Amino acid sequence: MAETINMPKLGFDMAEGMLVRWVKQVGEQINKGDVLAEIETDKATVEVESSVSGTVLQLIAEQGTMVPVNAPIAIVGEAGEKVESKPVDSGSKAAAPAPQSAPAPAPVAQTVSAPSVGPVKASPLAKKIARDQKVDLSRIQGTGPGGRIVRRDIEAALAGGAQPSVASRPAAQSAPVYQAPITAEDKSVSTTKLRQAIGRRLVESKQTIPHFYVTHEYKMEALIEMRKQINAYLPENEKASVNDFIVKAVALTLRQFPNLNATLNGNEIVQFGHVNVGVAVTVPGGLMTVVVKDADQKALRQISGEVKAMAGRARDGKVKPEDVDGSTFSTSNLGMYDVDEFIAIINPPEAAILAIGSAREVPVVEDGQIKAGWRMKATISVDHRVSDGAEAAQFMQKLAEFLENPVRMLV
Repeated sequence: MAETINMPKLGFDMAEGMLVRWVKQVGEQINKGDVLAEIETDKATVEVESSVSGTVLQLIAEQGTMVPVNAPIAIVGEAGEKVESKPVDSGSKAAAPAPQSAPAPAPVAQTVSAPSVGPVKASPLAKKIARDQKVDLSRIQGTGPGGRIVRRDIEAALAGGAQPSVASRPAAQSAPVYQAPITAEDKSVSTTKLRQAIGRRLVESKQTIPHFYVTHEYKMEALIEMRKQINAYLPENEKASVNDFIVKAVALTLRQFPNLNATLNGNEIVQFGHVNVGVAVTVPGGLMTVVVKDADQKALRQISGEVKAMAGRARDGKVKPEDVDGSTFSTSNLGMYDVDEFIAIINPPEAAILAIGSAREVPVVEDGQIKAGWRMKATISVDHRVSDGAEAAQFMQKLAEFLENPVRMLV
């Protein structure tokens, strides 16, 4: 029986996505889990996998078309199976075609003498191809929405003989030494689609959610020692980070505080049955939250591997829909940047988020004696409509039982 593949919803505020490229064509065989198409959102270029095995019977949306979330994009079924014909144009074209009397030329490298000022608007996939092929994006004219450079622009430029980027050319022997100007003119820098999406989401969060904050300091000696022992047995690419321990500890603690693993729905608090911990990842132009599903039930090594894989795909602009969907509680860790403490903005529609600072070796007082000790501060931001200070403080205390006695996470 034929099955319809729909445009996935990647995140709370996604309304539509651009269908960039069909990987499979009508008549081709496809297995469940194979990549069917590439779509582009405000945040990343995403590979859409087929949810069934069979033959591609119909491609409903055209390449370069904006498609609403949950709208059908393709039909997969048995070879020769008859399906009801559906309209191909399910959205709006990214760029309007030129009149027939004046055919639109293929995008080519611009004949400018110097790169333009400010960042170049380009999709994550286009940036990756340009980086791999050493093409200067500032010399490419984009045909995507708002002049954004997309994959087809890079491919057309390469076919037309685009030159390697300035940074990849050998420097001339007489190249002058750069000197910072004493004065400079103001310049306007266009915000990226990702930055705009982050802005909309967080403005909504701060304006509609009454935040309150609770900070706790944790003793980290035992966790740091256990991490050292575990990593001694693991290959370099599988070593656990402090953040992996934190994700596991947060998930186990949330099992005891379902009110913080929740969302507000009208006058009801919906407590989620699964504990899916979001992990904020820095990507070009902003950040993205990847999601460890059922983190309370997974081993530390599995959590570590999943976070590494999802973060890698996020930074390459190749996330999968399940990488970023379904978080019930989020974490944001700036410890690698030598940050003492900070507060984070709640990620709607969740009820709380944990901001994590650096684990530092500092002077501490124990039994009246000053000694060196490892300490880490973390701050939870909570929706006051869902919970109160006492519950948040109790959560932070219970979290200490796992972070300060990490063997409890392994049994």
